[in-house]
Amino acid sequence: MNAAAASAMVAAGRPLVVSSFIEWRSAARDLLMHEVAPELVTWNEVGTHAADLFSGAPELPASSDNAPAGLTPIKPALPNRPSIPRALMEMLQSAACCRMPDRWAFLYRVIWRWQHGEHDVQSPADADGSRLHAMVKAVRREEHDMHAYIRFRERPLEAGPPQFAAWFEPRHDVLPQVAEHFKDRMGNVTWMIGTPEASVMWDGATLHHTGPLMKSAADLDDAGEALWLTYYRSIFNPARVNAQLMQSHIPSRFWKNLPEGAIVPQMVSNAELGARSTGQAQAVGRKSGATIPIAPADAQPERQQPSKLDECRRCELWQYATQAVGGEGPKKAQIMLVGEQPGDQEDLAGKAFIGPAGKLLDQVFASAGLERREIYLTNAVKHFKWEPRGKRRLHKTPAQREVEACHYWLDKELAAVKPKVIVALGATALKSVLGSGSAKLGESLGKAIRVGDRWVVTVYHPSYILRVPDEATKQAAFKVMVDGLKLAQSLLERPPEEPPA
Repeated sequence: MNAAAASAMVAAGRPLVVSSFIEWRSAARDLLMHEVAPELVTWNEVGTHAADLFSGAPELPASSDNAPAGLTPIKPALPNRPSIPRALMEMLQSAACCRMPDRWAFLYRVIWRWQHGEHDVQSPADADGSRLHAMVKAVRREEHDMHAYIRFRERPLEAGPPQFAAWFEPRHDVLPQVAEHFKDRMGNVTWMIGTPEASVMWDGATLHHTGPLMKSAADLDDAGEALWLTYYRSIFNPARVNAQLMQSHIPSRFWKNLPEGAIVPQMVSNAELGARSTGQAQAVGRKSGATIPIAPADAQPERQQPSKLDECRRCELWQYATQAVGGEGPKKAQIMLVGEQPGDQEDLAGKAFIGPAGKLLDQVFASAGLERREIYLTNAVKHFKWEPRGKRRLHKTPAQREVEACHYWLDKELAAVKPKVIVALGATALKSVLGSGSAKLGESLGKAIRVGDRWVVTVYHPSYILRVPDEATKQAAFKVMVDGLKLAQSLLERPPEEPPA
């Protein structure tokens, strides 16, 4: 249709047939310039002959000079084009995608009212404004649903492009804007989306809009779909199924075109027939019960203890660590250093203190006049406890129950090495060595404590020095460690009954 002839067609009593928002906008601009009222215009969709809301308007003659009595002749074009704000035009463009039988007539009525000073037509409080906002909301909701529930199926390579194809049955004309979304999301991969009204194809560089090319999702074949359905069956939990909740999350009209939609009804039916109670019984059986506050040593039943560190299952940390990391050093060292737990590098290599904290510890040894090979190095916890952060494994402080569970191995090391002095690196090590979860690092830092027939000296863990931001704090903490190791050396020559200086 020639948009410039829109007013002439109305004058001739002929309906305006449009197929897109662009055609409607051009025709509406011409009608506004000729001051053609909405009730004088008949709008039709391309391919339909059903009249719209204003189809009962009287036919107008081609010439306004011979207009019958009671008919308004078409006025000459105004010198200025109509001015519509961008926000309203964007709403009109979105609402034009809403499949309503009178959408073109309604949109023209909106801009007619705006052009004639009724600016409240854009407000939700106005009757037409409320309907306009509802149409925009319905279109945006359909775009969201199409983004969420469309399923691409991979086509055989021998079939040629497109590599992926999908079928969807939208309620509104949102295919063009949805195609732009998937064009940006899927890159150079070729794909096609078919609907009952139209199709769009992406060849990796250009979008091609065509008429309907498929009749239903049955026209698609995907060899990998069977694998997906097998996986879906395996994760379906009948004990937790809630059909009403499923339908509220995904409206039922989408299920018929989802691969899993064909098997869900049967699985829901099986859940109602007894699978739910069976699943619940299994879930209850897996529950560990309430945690009782009791010392781990008292709660342990009489059982054979592990003889090798790699066989330890006294806590759950072994499940997530690469390996257990035991202590290393002279079999009869006079000084034993006890850290918190192995780090990422220690977990991978199976050796204690070889990461950044271990390198800093070597500097402390050199400043204190000690040789690393003379000292036995170990940790209170033998498995690396961590949490994921992107592709990295970040240290996580062990819980007290994990420290107490691993004290079994520290006792075996103390009994074998028989050190005269234990240097506890940080709070976790101090709690393990003293066997007290209430031990405070600040109360014993840099001091010597007599525990049985051994001295215990507490210093910072080297990782603390690596974490603190300012240089002054780093230097002070480094000095505490050096002084603590020097104190440990002096305690070797001191009788057990003599208090430290």
